[in-house]
Amino acid sequence: MAVFVANESSASDVDEVRLTALARFVLDAMKVSPLAELSVLLVEEKAMTDLHVRYMGEEGPTDVLSFAQDEAFDASWSESGDDDPTLLLGDVVLCPSVARRQAEQAGHAFERELHLLCAHGILHLLGFDHAEPDEEREMWKIQNRLLSSWDTAARAGSGTRSAAGGVAVAGGGGSTAEDGAGNAESAGGAGPAGGAASAGEVAADGGADGAGLSDGAGLSGGADDAGEAGPAVAR
Repeated sequence: MAVFVANESSASDVDEVRLTALARFVLDAMKVSPLAELSVLLVEEKAMTDLHVRYMGEEGPTDVLSFAQDEAFDASWSESGDDDPTLLLGDVVLCPSVARRQAEQAGHAFERELHLLCAHGILHLLGFDHAEPDEEREMWKIQNRLLSSWDTAARAGSGTRSAAGGVAVAGGGGSTAEDGAGNAESAGGAGPAGGAASAGEVAADGGADGAGLSDGAGLSGGADDAGEAGPAVAR
């Protein structure tokens, strides 16, 4: 499984290695194929505004947009004989400046908001939506379980250790790539520590059976835009 993180924003306090590990943790927990590839891009407000207008038809910046590629969730864990079995899950685009404001409003750390938005964007790529009340409850339930498990693993040291094997950070800025081919494991190769739900438990409890694409939403409750142009899904 490969996760690529590129920081094209001016936010210098983004821990790209931990963001990569969080993304990998979510993909593992949701039983996404180890052949999947995910890209996470951090951009300035102007760039996010342009994407928001172009693909969602709505003015102003948003916190997260998701651009789906292959139907990676349906093909998860399949052992295909195709010549090119790589699954392009898609792209999650984050806007750190918007995330920072939302974190302040919600009263939690900037990194917490960024991780929440990244997890939310990935769930959208896997087909989850929150256009309807029942969909929203299901998505938020899974999202909260994922973040709770990640927090537990990080407190036990797994999150920090995830920076070790298989992560390469490009010098000068801003690109982190993790190639995690092999069996699914929680953040950076260490299983969730005591009390954290396992990958299978998170997926099973959440009922991962995502339907249509949609966009991101932070705990701070910012604007939510749902759409499929592009195919983009915005928060």
